[in-house]
Amino acid sequence: MLEAFNSAFESFALWFSDSALWVLFLSGFLSATLLPGGSEAGLIATLSLNQYATFNVIVVATLGNTLGGLTNYWLGLWLPNRTQNEKHGHKALLWLNKYGYWSLLFSWLPVIGDPLCLAAGWLRMRFWPSFWLILIGKALRYSLLAAVFYGFF
Repeated sequence: MLEAFNSAFESFALWFSDSALWVLFLSGFLSATLLPGGSEAGLIATLSLNQYATFNVIVVATLGNTLGGLTNYWLGLWLPNRTQNEKHGHKALLWLNKYGYWSLLFSWLPVIGDPLCLAAGWLRMRFWPSFWLILIGKALRYSLLAAVFYGFF
């Protein structure tokens, strides 16, 4: 049984390693969770390969990063003791209390972006507006990075 598992895992790893898009997706996902990491290098490396359309690269990075942000949102739903009137707290919580859903457009920012998504879940902000604003913010980020890569700026 262990040999079958090892064989299946090896096949999966070989299949997975054949596509830079899968690596980009995972990089985007992991960098959007509370784990440390950055997906910018993965985006630039994938664009440098010239194997995929720029639109596809941006979509894959955006989907991975958005799903990572939503993972933080869902983790926030599990946190107890939510309060919307807290005066002293993390900067992400203060942003959400001050600017509401619009602050989720900045969920791509380093350091504060992941806690923004977590706090949105903790504050029980509605899912769909949160989803769309996280998605838009992350898509704009990757689009801007691709534009810089191609020399538009």
